[in-house]
Amino acid sequence: MMQRSYALNLLDDKVGFGRALINWYDEYQRDLPWRQAPTLYKTVVSEFMLQQTQVVTVLPYFERWLAIFPDFKTLAEAPEAAVVKQWEGLGYYTRARNLKKLAMVFVNLEPPPKTPEGWQALPGVGPYTAAAISSIAQGYPQAVIDGNVVRIATRLIAEGRLFGGSAEAHRFLSPLVQSLLNVERPGDHNQAMMELGATVCTKANPLCVKCPVSAFCEAFRLGTPESFPVLLKKVLVRRQVARICCVHEGAILLERRPSTARRLADMYELPHAEPFGLLLEKEIPVLIKKRGIAQEIIEEPIYQVMKEALSDTTLTRADLHWVPISEVDQVTLSGPHRRWVKALLEKLY
Repeated sequence: MMQRSYALNLLDDKVGFGRALINWYDEYQRDLPWRQAPTLYKTVVSEFMLQQTQVVTVLPYFERWLAIFPDFKTLAEAPEAAVVKQWEGLGYYTRARNLKKLAMVFVNLEPPPKTPEGWQALPGVGPYTAAAISSIAQGYPQAVIDGNVVRIATRLIAEGRLFGGSAEAHRFLSPLVQSLLNVERPGDHNQAMMELGATVCTKANPLCVKCPVSAFCEAFRLGTPESFPVLLKKVLVRRQVARICCVHEGAILLERRPSTARRLADMYELPHAEPFGLLLEKEIPVLIKKRGIAQEIIEEPIYQVMKEALSDTTLTRADLHWVPISEVDQVTLSGPHRRWVKALLEKLY
């Protein structure tokens, strides 16, 4: 990796690279709510919300969250159901539960963690989040590395090796990324790198002509930025899950996921069709929806079913609930099912 002839000698002029990056960030950074009057709490909440979620999606949630849970103490004392309800639609709900657990631990800590290692001891905090929180909110000189940073780093040095996954890419690139860190402004440097990856050094059609560090970029010099990084493609698993929509006397039948579920614990969805033993092969679904969870693509045909078609024995299952349509907004549904239930009620009832 160290033998190439880099554009403007990136590895020999890290100060110049850092200066160009920070100057660009100071002038062009997006006006985001967690950057306005920043606090440790705002940084923690934003970093949890931004895990695997785009900024544009997070914005309305962040504003509402701060209004309801303005600090660690309020969040620590809030019922978990209320916390998850405010997370509804953001997905990956373990983040919400871990954020509450973190707050419950944090309010009893004295002093609070100030290093990445200290933050990683708290619920839901991995290496990236720990580095982000400690550098942005506390000035700790630790570089962050995520998908955006991997993309920037591999393009800077035109690293064409095939990485088996993100963890391998992180390990290989971490020394380079850390060596580029502006230790006087580590938080701003880290945010600048993420900002660059999100707005300029994008996966497709990167805006190289607007890039503040293109002079240091080997991939730009070669004219092949979109060739990097080279990552082993994930194998997507496709499956089908049939659902039913049953409304009776002003209430809709919903299924509550068990508290022990790996995903979507305690959340409501349209019931699975299979346990009812219904013969739906010749029926036409009223909706066919798709969603992606992790590496799965799930197709979910939804069939309209009358209550009379469901056995009384089956309906006594503890996980099934008749929820008055007027109260549907009060229960916590997964984001896709919230939209689907609304569409079904508008279409059928």
